[in-house]
Amino acid sequence: MILTKAQYDEIAQCLVSVPPTRQSLRKLKQRFPSQSQATLLSIFSQEYQKHIKRTHAKHHTSEAIESYYQRYLHGVGKNGAAPVLLELANEVDYAPSLMARIILERFLQEHEETPPSKSVINSLLRDPSQIPDGVLANQVYQCTVNDCCYGPLVDCIKHAIGHEHEILLRDLLLEKNLSFLDEDQLRAKGYDKTPDFILQVPVAVEGHIIHWIESKASFGDECSHHAYLHDQFWSYWNRFGPGLVIYWYGFIQELDCNRERGILLKACFPTDIVTLGHGAAAP
Repeated sequence: MILTKAQYDEIAQCLVSVPPTRQSLRKLKQRFPSQSQATLLSIFSQEYQKHIKRTHAKHHTSEAIESYYQRYLHGVGKNGAAPVLLELANEVDYAPSLMARIILERFLQEHEETPPSKSVINSLLRDPSQIPDGVLANQVYQCTVNDCCYGPLVDCIKHAIGHEHEILLRDLLLEKNLSFLDEDQLRAKGYDKTPDFILQVPVAVEGHIIHWIESKASFGDECSHHAYLHDQFWSYWNRFGPGLVIYWYGFIQELDCNRERGILLKACFPTDIVTLGHGAAAP
């Protein structure tokens, strides 16, 4: 799904101060029925992450942490089964999984002799049953399963979706009888920063030569695309030549402005591939 900047801004505007819940996503789908659920979820997640980055610092002052912790203790003291942490996160407009991390760290600081390491915190968030307090374990679990933008569950889903689309792209390349090297093969050859696939025989797409293809199981907005250009795409271009980026969930149309410089954007696998030297479309 390719959107104009104006269409994207209209969707983004609807997400201002919206909690990261499935109910919010359903309302967004009702507001924009012509957009796919996957595209809206990707935009929703990216816009919410921008909001969290802007407001992150205020939730991590010592005063804020102590205030949240005391409110948590008071809430579970009244009713340990109530979704105290989840409601607190929504009230202060912070991601539930990140609120759970704050409270878990504060709890462990109070009950352990040494400050908890990041790896210990991450392990407990992935498996709340290991938290040495049943009430807090349940509160953390509620936050994890109700957060559709952050947390270990979301990380696993994103990783799986990304891998799924890389496999899809591999299958499409094989279907077209295109020879390629994948990321693992390239790293075995000593490359440290590589696209998902290098074509062993370049192809042409819409009149543009393509040496490599990168799969992105997300929507290409301005922030993420410019970061990818800086951190990945131009590096690929410098090393391997011009290439193609597939944003499977769409992108902002105006971002596809580097075609003549050697980076082409598509929202799906191209159907008009011409294998260079053969003069005909790949079967």
